[in-house]
Amino acid sequence: MQKMESDSFSRCHPLLNFFYFGVVLLFTMFNQHPVFLGISYAGAVFYAALLNGWCRTLRQSLLLTLPGLLVVALLNLMFNHYGVTMLYYVESSGNWITLEALVYGVVLGAVMFVVIQWFSCYNQVMTTDKFVYLFGRIIPALSLVLSMALRFVPRFLNQLGVIRNGQKAMGRDVSEGRLLDRIKYGLQMLSILVTWSLENAIETSDSMRSRGYGLRGRTAFSVYRFTKRDCCLGTLMAGLFTVFTAGCASGAAYAVYDPRIVLAGFTVQGSTAPVSVTPWLAGATYLCFGIFCFLPVMLELYESRKLKQSRKKTGTDIGMTYRQIYEELEQEGKIL
Repeated sequence: MQKMESDSFSRCHPLLNFFYFGVVLLFTMFNQHPVFLGISYAGAVFYAALLNGWCRTLRQSLLLTLPGLLVVALLNLMFNHYGVTMLYYVESSGNWITLEALVYGVVLGAVMFVVIQWFSCYNQVMTTDKFVYLFGRIIPALSLVLSMALRFVPRFLNQLGVIRNGQKAMGRDVSEGRLLDRIKYGLQMLSILVTWSLENAIETSDSMRSRGYGLRGRTAFSVYRFTKRDCCLGTLMAGLFTVFTAGCASGAAYAVYDPRIVLAGFTVQGSTAPVSVTPWLAGATYLCFGIFCFLPVMLELYESRKLKQSRKKTGTDIGMTYRQIYEELEQEGKIL
């Protein structure tokens, strides 16, 4: 799967983009069931691969996820000692390391890094223009602040790279030389970056003032239109959201790790969930949530297939047209 400049879901209406990411982020942050987390993680990885390519996505995922899971799991073991399944006794602290604390630490780490993966996709799809379009008229000041805050870190990192390359070309590399020289070069880079940020703030203020920001009766131009495709996709998203929300409300997402591991739909160490969830309801909940998470990837595959068929049909029509012209000219005797 190659890196794409703009996928089909990114070209949908901003309202659908915001609704999609809001749902997957909220369900991932407040859901600790392993099945839901696994589905959400798979959807985030596939969508990130669609946007950035498989090599970059897997590299970031492996370098961040696995070490992060280990760190969070170990930290949870150090500070939490609940659970009834004892694994190891630490004589120095007088505490037991339990299976429940270990599993809960892994779940917390998974939640954190799945959310990070989704936010990486969100930053590429939900641009500043889309955010201002959605909330500019409702809460103009807050939408402007949030949009500028979301752009703050990426712009600073890009400018820092430009400054560092310029300093390196002048022989002032912060990664080489004596310690005092490196500190000196680093402070110079910081001074240049702060100066640039102040100048950029003044330019932004002048630009907003010249465009009439804050004046009454100011109109706004928008290129976003709610099309028939957006209507169909929005209806599908609303239907899937209703089904898996009802399933979660019925107990399909029930998960407890203290004092025992209790998961809805599973029997763990002889323990079952106190909520009664039928297998078909649990399966329908997992299926609808999975389809919802994979919607951007499925939409891209559908659009790509449709485009290939359209190109093939166009090429066939052009070939038939040239063949008809050739046969007509041949009948008229103009072609030997």
